[in-house]
Amino acid sequence: MLGILLIYFIGKRFYDLSEEYNQNKWLYAILGVVLYYVSSFVFGMLIALLDIYVFDWGIDWDNNFGANFNGLPVAILALWGFYMFLESKWKKSVIVVKNEIEDIGKNIEDI
Repeated sequence: MLGILLIYFIGKRFYDLSEEYNQNKWLYAILGVVLYYVSSFVFGMLIALLDIYVFDWGIDWDNNFGANFNGLPVAILALWGFYMFLESKWKKSVIVVKNEIEDIGKNIEDI
C-alpha cells in the first residue's frame, strides 16, 4: 500500500513540473516512476553482488521489505537529481512573452 502512495506522489510531482513548463505531462510522470524502480533495482543488484562475491555481509535476501527499504534512499536521490536536471534544463528554455503591442508608437528613449 505504501508503494502505491509513493508511486502516486512521484508521478504527481513530475506531472506538475512538466505541466509548469508545458512539456509532455504523462511521459515525465511515468518516467519518474520508472526511474525510481530502475535505480532501486540497480542499487539492489550492486549490493547483492558486493555481498555475495566481495564482502560476505550476510544480508537476508528473503526479507523483501528490508531489500526494498535499502534501495529507497538511492532511488529518492536519483529522482531528486533527475528532477533538478529537468527543472534547470526547462528554466533555460523558457521563452518570456513580452507584450509588444503596448510599445508601438513610443520613442526609443521611453523604452
